[in-house]
Amino acid sequence: MATTVLAATPPSGTGRRPPWRSPEGEPGYARPALIVVTVLAAVLYAWGINHSEYHTFYANAVRSMTESWKAFFYGSFDPGNSITLDKLPGFLWPQALSARIFGFHPWALTLPQVLEGVASVLVLYRAVRRWAGVNAALVAATAFLLTPVAVGLFRTAVEDPAFTLCMLLAADATQRAAQSGRLRPLLLAGVWVGLGFQAKMLEAWAVLPALALVHLLSAPLPLRRRLVHLGVSTLVMTAVSASWILAVTLTPAQDRPYVDGTTDNSAVSMVVGYNFLNRFSSLGISAASTGSVSATQGGGAGGAGSGGGRYGGSGDREDHGGRSDVPKAWAGAQRAGEGGGRGGWGGGQDGWSKMFGASLASQTGWLYPIAAVAVVCGLLWRRGTPRTDRIRSGFVLWGTWLATYFLVFSAGSVGGHTYYMGIVAVPLAALTGAGIALLWGAYRAGGRRAWVLPGAVAATAAWSAYLAAAFPSFLPWLAPAVGVLGLAALVLLARARPGRAPTVGRLALAGLAASLAAVLIAPSAWAVQVFNPAYGSTGMGSVGPSGRSGGQGLVRSAAVRTGRLPWGGGTGRGYQATFGNRATADHQATRGGTDGFGGMPGTGGTRGTGGFGGFGGFGLNGRLTASQRELLDYTTARQDSAAYVFATTSWSTASPYILATGAHVLPLGGFSGSVPFPTEAGFRHLVDAGKLRFVLLGGGRGTRAVFGGGKGTTDADRITDWVQSACTRVPASAYGGTDSATAPTLYRCAPGD
Repeated sequence: MATTVLAATPPSGTGRRPPWRSPEGEPGYARPALIVVTVLAAVLYAWGINHSEYHTFYANAVRSMTESWKAFFYGSFDPGNSITLDKLPGFLWPQALSARIFGFHPWALTLPQVLEGVASVLVLYRAVRRWAGVNAALVAATAFLLTPVAVGLFRTAVEDPAFTLCMLLAADATQRAAQSGRLRPLLLAGVWVGLGFQAKMLEAWAVLPALALVHLLSAPLPLRRRLVHLGVSTLVMTAVSASWILAVTLTPAQDRPYVDGTTDNSAVSMVVGYNFLNRFSSLGISAASTGSVSATQGGGAGGAGSGGGRYGGSGDREDHGGRSDVPKAWAGAQRAGEGGGRGGWGGGQDGWSKMFGASLASQTGWLYPIAAVAVVCGLLWRRGTPRTDRIRSGFVLWGTWLATYFLVFSAGSVGGHTYYMGIVAVPLAALTGAGIALLWGAYRAGGRRAWVLPGAVAATAAWSAYLAAAFPSFLPWLAPAVGVLGLAALVLLARARPGRAPTVGRLALAGLAASLAAVLIAPSAWAVQVFNPAYGSTGMGSVGPSGRSGGQGLVRSAAVRTGRLPWGGGTGRGYQATFGNRATADHQATRGGTDGFGGMPGTGGTRGTGGFGGFGGFGLNGRLTASQRELLDYTTARQDSAAYVFATTSWSTASPYILATGAHVLPLGGFSGSVPFPTEAGFRHLVDAGKLRFVLLGGGRGTRAVFGGGKGTTDADRITDWVQSACTRVPASAYGGTDSATAPTLYRCAPGD
């Protein structure tokens, strides 16, 4: 009788590779190293997330977006859907979804940026691995992780984290399309660029030259097909980019919020004029004819409703590059150079040389020399290779990306927004990883090219030491340490030149390790300051000292106490030098009274919270003071059928009420205070229709005081004049106010006034 022998069938799943083991064909250390980098990224980006703070402006929109899906789609600043943000709302959609899932808390608004940061590290690793190999990818991911601006970026609730991730995904898809010749990845790249447009508008299109050039030069297709593929991808990209603008344009004005930043209620004007052309005013470019208001006129925080700050936001703020998130004292300190680095070429954040100044270079530019050497060598050394050469195409991609954004930011306005530089940190890290791999290969091959690696390391170490020396009170040992490591790398690499000695392998590896340490130790020293309460990260995306905060070892605890950390360096001046020697109560007193009124919108009366530089924002805790609560209770009890509890001529005055309760407060004039919404006629119509009963005005301060100009300069001014002349002043005692000349005043308006 025949016997059938069955082969043993392995249990299902036994052939699967554990996640900590490297894929076949990769070094055994590759996957464990990537896991370590990923965990470190999560720690750096999420450290202190439980102490997150609301962004002064954007958090109001997120709160509104959690109140209704209409506000979610349009990015309404207020829950009543009266006016939008002055940006496209795409970057806030993840925050709003997170708040809908976990509740409206500061950490819930910060969490999406942390996840976007970790994803960005992984996508960068994947893109560089496909291009230049595993070792280059690990160096690139580590370099990006340790770039200070990248750490600060993904801890900040702004546009750039989502934008940076979308651009990385677009580059990764373009690389796949260029290598395979397939259309689908290129279409996906167009989708990612379009989604990046929803986060950062026209800045997303600055990556297009790099993506198009790579596909045209290296895709394994005939020229006609390459052009056709690019054309189809462009159509997809344009459709995704323009989708929100088109939807707003086709919606009747009465059925949607007014578009902030414009004089004509046009999404196109907001994107093209207000958020793009205004950034290049230093080149003589004017947005005056585009239907947009000037982005450099100041901010609503100083509007008529700001007053003394008792019931709303501070009146002690100024515009800083189109966004008045920056306190005047802070901006003044920057202008005066107080606490800043010793400058360096380019000084601050203005002028064509700003990218080399201590303020931005200390956050972004540690890797400039080695990235530049990598691009030059990568292109020159790959001459004569086939058109489809993968290595050369990668240098074209990242080199063009870096050059384009470098020029854009050199020409345009940065104005303190350090987090803009995250998009520059990406190609710098990619070029560093691939460059070190390329130069290491040339070093091991011998010949004249072997000296390029030591030269690149020496140049980078010298530049790093120069930048570190610009902050003499911050870790004074850092610049000498960089110099010593750079010198050690040179000596080891020189002695280990191929053919010199039998120990060349060990010496060469030691030289490579010293080279990596020399290149990365300085940015690492900045990046780890997220663990130091003296620095942490700011709402502008910087970490550690910069041209703004300088080399000051200032301790800023949750209670806003000041002091020094022995391991943080510095002289203890920073915040204290700018604002005086104040503890929490004094800090709050400068913002509206000893009982904690005003300050940053929503800092409220809770002592021990708020302050600048918090994780994710600018010191907002979302709670009302006792006086703010009493005012809201008074107006709510008498709201009847009105659509708004009250109106105010400053978004910052409306902010604490929106953040804390989602109250339907009507802000006038948009972010800048000069947007013609509502018009005086429209405002009076709201009153006559019974949709508005109360108006909160600042005591003796109108928007004209901030923007200059004469009487009735803006619609908000004219509304203020009309309210003061036609409406009834509510006794201050009725809502817990005061009768001082600078105190905000509540008015009751009735139909027919």
